[in-house]
Amino acid sequence: MSCNFGNNIKISIFGQSHSEAIGVVIDGLPAGFKIDTEKTAAFMARRAPGQNDLSTPRKEADEVKILSGVVDNVTCGAPLCAVIFNTNTRSGDYDKLKLVPRPSHSDFAAWVKHEGFNDIRGGGNFSGRLTAPLCFAGAVCMQMLEEKGIKIGAHIASIGKVKDEKFDPINVNADDFDKILSKPFPVINDKQGELMRKEIYDAKALGDSVGGTIECAITGMPVGIGDPIFDGIENRISMAVFGIPAVKGIEFGSGFEGSTLRGSENNDDFICENGNIRTATNNHGGILGGISSGMPIVFRAAMKPTPSIGMKQNSINVESLEKEELVIGGRHDPCIVPRAVPCIEAAAAIVIADYILK
Repeated sequence: MSCNFGNNIKISIFGQSHSEAIGVVIDGLPAGFKIDTEKTAAFMARRAPGQNDLSTPRKEADEVKILSGVVDNVTCGAPLCAVIFNTNTRSGDYDKLKLVPRPSHSDFAAWVKHEGFNDIRGGGNFSGRLTAPLCFAGAVCMQMLEEKGIKIGAHIASIGKVKDEKFDPINVNADDFDKILSKPFPVINDKQGELMRKEIYDAKALGDSVGGTIECAITGMPVGIGDPIFDGIENRISMAVFGIPAVKGIEFGSGFEGSTLRGSENNDDFICENGNIRTATNNHGGILGGISSGMPIVFRAAMKPTPSIGMKQNSINVESLEKEELVIGGRHDPCIVPRAVPCIEAAAAIVIADYILK
């Protein structure tokens, strides 16, 4: 089923953007783990809408109510079910879109697949709103991984044509993640961050939008985790990351840039340091043959510009087959990227926890 993920820790996400609630069921969590609810709330707040003028004005507290699976916030072995109530919907904004699909949205494909019964309000179950329960599941997994010395962090790598510095692929560590978390705009280089914010404001002023990329790193990974062929770490991370709406590309290590190099330039020599085997460089992004090498896992995800824009666009009425000019109402992010940073971390955490905790 498309809303389910995982082999050992299984998550199932449910709800729609404007349904009464959205949520997640997490099955397979080991009993006896105490969930730090303050940490999960802080993680969720990084994704929550309506916090500043760079995001959608739709305000949702994203408060999580755990219905089962814990006793006094300690996992008890039963499936954990958590819900987040939708409290600030304006479904009327979407009435006219039932028959006039929005460009670059799922509207038309979903209308055909579900024979016209798809929930158009806020994008229904195709909405980025569904990343809220994903983030909750990821926050729980991150806490479990931290107990095993595995840390995950991400930053905005680019907005439009403006680029941030990259993580040091060899020495990236938890201190780097903490520095980014202390900032209101999650970048390494604050000057580049200001230029990125200008890119977003400029697009917003025109009723337009802009896309970008997010870089994520995983540190503390032991050697030998993962499997070849179809169940490699790259495969599983890619599958989870593409569950985040607007993601259109992913690369690991040197990625697409590495494809322009010679093997002699891109290969990572093995060295021994303090009795441990590692690589001198990390163009492979911490994964060899689908299996962790012990180096930091580093990947980047590309996100398209928000397709809901205030400019006039052309569409077709699916009943009359006549051309219609469309101006999209509702409340939307001029750039999805800043709020998607914790979503990328969450997806990575779910994958790694699924490997580590089996």
